[in-house]
Amino acid sequence: MTPDMNNTELYDPATGIWTTTGDLHVSQLGHTASVLLNGKVLITGGLRHHHETNTAELYDPSTETWTLTANMSHGRYYHAATVLTNGQVLVTGGDDAGPPNTAELYDPSTETWRMTGRMNYERVSHTASLLTNGKVLVTGGEDARVGPLNTSELYDPSTNMWTTDSSMHFGRFFHTASVLINGNVLVAGGVSDEYHIANTAEFYNPSTENYMPIDKTKNLPSS
Repeated sequence: MTPDMNNTELYDPATGIWTTTGDLHVSQLGHTASVLLNGKVLITGGLRHHHETNTAELYDPSTETWTLTANMSHGRYYHAATVLTNGQVLVTGGDDAGPPNTAELYDPSTETWRMTGRMNYERVSHTASLLTNGKVLVTGGEDARVGPLNTSELYDPSTNMWTTDSSMHFGRFFHTASVLINGNVLVAGGVSDEYHIANTAEFYNPSTENYMPIDKTKNLPSS
């Protein structure tokens, strides 16, 4: 049996060396790690002994120690966590005896959680990207009833509401979403329809709220 993993390590880019640091209070997998505006790191949720956890803890780089903070309202793993422009952390979806559509906000100043509006779709293994306009774009994920999702939606922190957005050209989960310098979002790879590993990619344009597939034949090396 694989032992619980609660150890953590630090990487120093200047030396290229890894060093061990303080241990987590709760061992888990499928959790999230978010760098807060105060420099601390927030760990949320995860899977422990085949059960989702609702725990959260903070890492302080100045002391190299972990402290428990308030628990989330829902246990979840393979969820997403996004640091908003106001410093709060939006946690969305994840597996919780079936992918939930719940979302909640963590306030680092009070170390408390509060529920926010529900997403329009249940999702697990999705992405949640902070756009340059302050909104959060959630893409794809898996719904146990329908498989890979091509749906996306937007969270507006000013209204605390979710709105459905254009659908991607391909359903996908365990994919990546990268906000580019020009504000567009590159969505790539993942597990696609029929549960194949995807080599597709597409751009999301926040100004038009549309997706554009990327031609796979473009920029291929010539033989």
